[in-house]
Amino acid sequence: MHGLINRSIQCFIRDTYGPAAWGDVALAAKLGFSNFESLMTYDDELTFAVIDAACLRLDKPRDTLLEDLGTYLCSHPNLEPVRRLLRFGGGTFSEFLCSLDDLDERARLAVSDLELPNIELYREGPGIVSMYCEASYTGFGHLMVGVLRAMADDYGTLALLEHMGIEEGREVLSIRMLDAGFSSGREFSLAGGVA
Repeated sequence: MHGLINRSIQCFIRDTYGPAAWGDVALAAKLGFSNFESLMTYDDELTFAVIDAACLRLDKPRDTLLEDLGTYLCSHPNLEPVRRLLRFGGGTFSEFLCSLDDLDERARLAVSDLELPNIELYREGPGIVSMYCEASYTGFGHLMVGVLRAMADDYGTLALLEHMGIEEGREVLSIRMLDAGFSSGREFSLAGGVA
C-alpha cells in the first residue's frame, strides 16, 4: 500500500483521537516504527494490521472507522489539498459525482505512483446514482461513503448515501440527491481563495 495512504490513516487517528491513541495502534499493529513515510510503499498486510488495531483501540466497527476516515480526508483543515483536488471535479455535487470515474487519473497528477480503486457510476433515475467500487481489498466503499458525505455537505447538497454490500466483487453504493440547494455549502474558488 502506498505510504501516502498509510500516512493518512496515521494522521486521521492522531488528529482525531490524539497521539497516545496512535502510539497504541502502532504498538498493537507491531509496526516497529512510529511514523509512516509518505513516499514509501508498504506491504498491504501492514495497512490492514493498523486498521484492525485501530478498530480494537477505538472500539469501532471497521466500516464505521473507514467511513470516518473518508470524512476526515475531505474535511480536516490539514487536508485542504485533498478537498481542492476533489472540488476540481465540478461546480455541483452532481458534476462532482460524474467526475469520480477519473479520480485515479487526477490523483496521479499529484502523486504519480498512487493507484486508487476503479469507480464506475450509473444513473438509475433523477437524482439517483449507483456507484461501483472495485478494489483488491474490501472497505474502500465505506471510505467512499465518508468522502461522499463530506463532499455533499461541502457542496450544500442533502444526499442519502448507503453502502449496499458487494455485487460481483464490487462494493455498491446508493446515492440519492434529495435537495441540491439544501444549504449554501463551503466557498470554493479555482484560484485558491477559500473561506
